[in-house]
Amino acid sequence: MKQSLINKHILLGVTGGIAAYKSADLARRLREAGATVRVVMTEHAKEFITPLTMQAVSGHPIHDELFDAKAEAAMGHIDLARWADAVLIAPATADFIARLIQGEASDLLTTLCLATRAPMAIAPAMNQGMWKNTLTQENVQALAAKGLHILGPAEGSQACGDVGPGRMLEPLELVERLAAIFATGSLSGRRVLLTAGPTREAIDPVRYITNASSGKMGYALAAAASEAGAQVTLISGPVSLACLDRVECIPVVSAQQMYDAVMQRADSCDIFLSVAAVADYRCTTVASQKIAKTNDILTLTLERNPDILASVAALQPRPYVIGFAAETENLIAHAKAKLANKKLDMIIANQVGDQMGFEQDENAVVVLTKNKQQAFAKMHKYKLARELIALIAEALPV
Repeated sequence: MKQSLINKHILLGVTGGIAAYKSADLARRLREAGATVRVVMTEHAKEFITPLTMQAVSGHPIHDELFDAKAEAAMGHIDLARWADAVLIAPATADFIARLIQGEASDLLTTLCLATRAPMAIAPAMNQGMWKNTLTQENVQALAAKGLHILGPAEGSQACGDVGPGRMLEPLELVERLAAIFATGSLSGRRVLLTAGPTREAIDPVRYITNASSGKMGYALAAAASEAGAQVTLISGPVSLACLDRVECIPVVSAQQMYDAVMQRADSCDIFLSVAAVADYRCTTVASQKIAKTNDILTLTLERNPDILASVAALQPRPYVIGFAAETENLIAHAKAKLANKKLDMIIANQVGDQMGFEQDENAVVVLTKNKQQAFAKMHKYKLARELIALIAEALPV
C-alpha cells in the first residue's frame, strides 16, 4: 500500500502537542515510502520540536510564517497549497481542530488548509478527557462530514499519566493509512494498456530517427491507473525511467515493435491509453553498417509506420480508446480532427514546444470527447495523471 506514496507531494502540518516528537519519524517514513515532504509548523509546535530537526528529516526548510517575504518570492502559501497532493496534520491538537472547523485563516497552516484542493487528513493527539469532550467530538464529526480523513487516535498511556483514547497513531500506521487515500479503487477490476515514451527508427547501427518524449506523462498515468485498482500493462519506448511497481512493463524500441506488442494485448484490455510519441515514419532500408560521412547531403527514403491508435480503435470489439495530441498550433482544432478521424472515445491534447510538454515535470491539457471539453491547468504530471484517471473512470461505460 505504501507504494501509493511514490512521487507524492505530502504537506505535513505539525501543531503544538507533545506528540510532535513523532512527527520527525513520520517525515522520515513518508520519504522512505517515496514521498516528497514539506513541513509547516505552528508557533506552538516549535516549543515541542525544533524546526532544524524537521528540516533535517524532511530534506527541505520548514514553513512557519504566513507573511514571509522569502517564501512569497519562492513558494508562497498559495503555491504551497497547490503543490500538495495531500495534507496531513500530525499531530492535530484539539485547538487546531476547533480552529479548522471554524474556517480560520489565522496562521500559515490554517490558511493552507483553506486554500488547498488536495485531500486532507488529521491525526488527533490530545489528553483522553479532551478527546472525549462533546465539543471535540462534534468538531471531529463535522470535519469527517466535510470529507476530511480522521486517522486515529489510538488508546494507551499518555504523557500526562492518563490512560485512554487520544494518542497519535504511530508513524508507520499513519503512512499506511495516508497511502490508502490514494488507492481509490475507481478502476478496480479493469485492465489498462498504455504506451509511453518515444520510438527509435534505425538509420544504421548507430543512428536513428526519434520523437521528443521523456515518458513522464505515460508513466504517471500508469502509476495512477494502478493506484486506482487497475491491472496495468505499460509498453514503453526507450526512456530513463525505472519500471513501476505493480505494473507490467514491456520495453520496445521501434514503432513496429510497439505496434506488435499492443496488438497482441489490445483485445484483452478494457482501456487503451496511447501516450507514446510514436515516430510516423521509418527508413525503408536500414544500413547494416555505419554510413560513412562522405557527402554534404544524405538522402533517406522513409515509409509510414503502422498507426497504433487507429488500429486499436478499429478493433471489434474494442477497448475504451484514449489518444494524446501533442500540438504546436491550433491545439483544439487538431485534437477534434484526430478524435473524429481515428474514431476515439477521448483525446487529451497538450501544447508542446517552448519549454512546454516534452521533458517537463508539469503539463496542462484539454480533454475532449464527442460532447464535452474540459481544461486542466498546469500542474505536476503525477497530480494531473490522477485527475485524468478519475475523469476516465467516470467516463467509462457501465
